Amino acid sequence: MSEAIRVYVLHENEEWYKPLQAALAAAGVPNEEWNLAQGQFSLDQVPPLGVFYSKMSASSYTRGHLHAKHFMAATLEWLSAHERRVINGKRALELEVSKVAQHLSLQTHGLRTPGTVVVHGKKAALEAGRRFGTAGFIMKPNQGGKGQGVQHFPSSEAFEEFLASVSMDELTVDGLLLIQAYIPPKSQRIIRMEFIEGKFYYAVQVNTGGGFELCPADACEIDPTRPDRTLPNFTLLEDFWIPEIEKCETFLEANQIEIAGMEFLESEAGDRYFYDVNTNTNYNTKAEQECSSNYEGLQQVARFLKKEWEAVQRMQTVV
Repeated sequence: MSEAIRVYVLHENEEWYKPLQAALAAAGVPNEEWNLAQGQFSLDQVPPLGVFYSKMSASSYTRGHLHAKHFMAATLEWLSAHERRVINGKRALELEVSKVAQHLSLQTHGLRTPGTVVVHGKKAALEAGRRFGTAGFIMKPNQGGKGQGVQHFPSSEAFEEFLASVSMDELTVDGLLLIQAYIPPKSQRIIRMEFIEGKFYYAVQVNTGGGFELCPADACEIDPTRPDRTLPNFTLLEDFWIPEIEKCETFLEANQIEIAGMEFLESEAGDRYFYDVNTNTNYNTKAEQECSSNYEGLQQVARFLKKEWEAVQRMQTVV
């Protein structure tokens, strides 16, 4: 008897897999996790038939899984060699772990990004910081995740004092930092747009609370006892539309990304700046429940995966 066709969820964070596992089970889709925090496969082995959904996160290194992205890349090469159906494949992974790659591709597709200098080394970082004006600048790691490591500096002097107290290895996992123009978001709010099956699904307004750690997942709740900031607040926006949505969909198609969150801020002058693409997107169920419309991010992803799972089954029936 042939092995049952499944949806395989490739990840390194159990907490982010569990909600999707429940949604797939509710949709009647047999699924199995491949936790790539560790593992093995033989190059002589043929991967099972099924749908493979890559949920590798740029923040994997913060959970002690520094090299999980490399194992994911090797696994995706293996799946691709055997022509398996992969959602968010090799190119998606490249963008997930490199903001440089993200920004260049966003620009190519006509989406405005903040002025950014890519630096390697403290001296280069200091020189880059001096380029920016009185609004200061943001320092962020090239491979980020959950907003960790992102800091605003009001001046190059403050940045120099900070750099004197840390090593570059403490700031970046791949040796690269982005020194980026600080654009104060209008009313301290940013917008996160969710795309499923490559198409716009909904947008969430995030009141940043003055910080940068804006992961929407229920498992990402920030410690409410922290005295330095208020919690981010997520509000789902009904009837949301901006003219850049079509460009975003073209950007995702060109990069073979089918499930993603894309974030932008609007300046006080009304200009929109795109600054992050999250190919391991998660959803804030509280914001969905408080909205009068019937939006369900995880359930919509499960429906998409079910459709692809059924397509693979049909192909095997024909064969």
